[in-house]
Amino acid sequence: MPDTNANQDTSANDAVTFKHLKPLVGSEVLNVDLTRPMSDATFARIRKEMCERGALVIRGQSMTPEQHIAFSRRFGALEHHVLNNFCLADHPEIFVVSNIMEGGKHVGAYDGSKTYHIDLSYMQVPSLGSVFYCLEHPPIGSGGETSVINMSAVYEALPEEKRTFFAGRGAVHDYVWNYERVHTDRPPLTEEQKQRVPPVTHPAVCTHPETGRDVLYIDDNFFRRFEGTGDEESREIVEDLIAFADQDQFRYVHAWTPGDVLIWDNRSSIHKRLPFDTENTRRLMHRTTIIGEKPFHKAS
Repeated sequence: MPDTNANQDTSANDAVTFKHLKPLVGSEVLNVDLTRPMSDATFARIRKEMCERGALVIRGQSMTPEQHIAFSRRFGALEHHVLNNFCLADHPEIFVVSNIMEGGKHVGAYDGSKTYHIDLSYMQVPSLGSVFYCLEHPPIGSGGETSVINMSAVYEALPEEKRTFFAGRGAVHDYVWNYERVHTDRPPLTEEQKQRVPPVTHPAVCTHPETGRDVLYIDDNFFRRFEGTGDEESREIVEDLIAFADQDQFRYVHAWTPGDVLIWDNRSSIHKRLPFDTENTRRLMHRTTIIGEKPFHKAS
């Protein structure tokens, strides 16, 4: 593939290195400036690290919306979120997440992401990953951290009988069902929004298309039930699974500072936002969401 930055000086990002944050999940990317040109070879290393580690942290960034979008597009095409009222004006690729109110209205999606979820798992073609950029945040130690779990490592750690149980099952993900049970404080979805996100079924165990590892493609938010199993029984099974997954060995918790970028692989991880004082502190985040491909499972 020809280098997309062949005529630009990419030397500012040639010395990229990685530092593991936890043994099984997360790496910090060092010596990188996302506002500067980056060679295809350097970007390929970053993408490979994301696939293998589930989440990447890049600190000290100062991106414009255009630069955020440009870097995110290196991974692939970007999604326009169904809640288009919370997308950045003139930049529909950027989904705003915030508790801030201006003129009596929320500037972004608020009070969500409190349970472990996979971004856009409710789409026929879900997300490859997300690039989450912090602009404002309560001080470290005040809450609002993001917890990411490596679901490849979780699957490998399950007893064989549980791996067998999940393999081959279809999992129904339902955005409207989740929205109407959780977001009673938000405006109701329009009929047009509901039509964009009908329930979808994906394999409960998927194959990561780049690493080849098996992954539990189940979350605690948009997952509704297994095919052929009722909602209540399915949710009990998944609550037990999430309790097992939410162990320190599988989890990286990121404490935010403005300028931080957290990239997570939606094909191999789940994540959630930890509690913070939403009434007396400000949190403002910009998210781009990369379109992936339809989940599949390649039996070994």
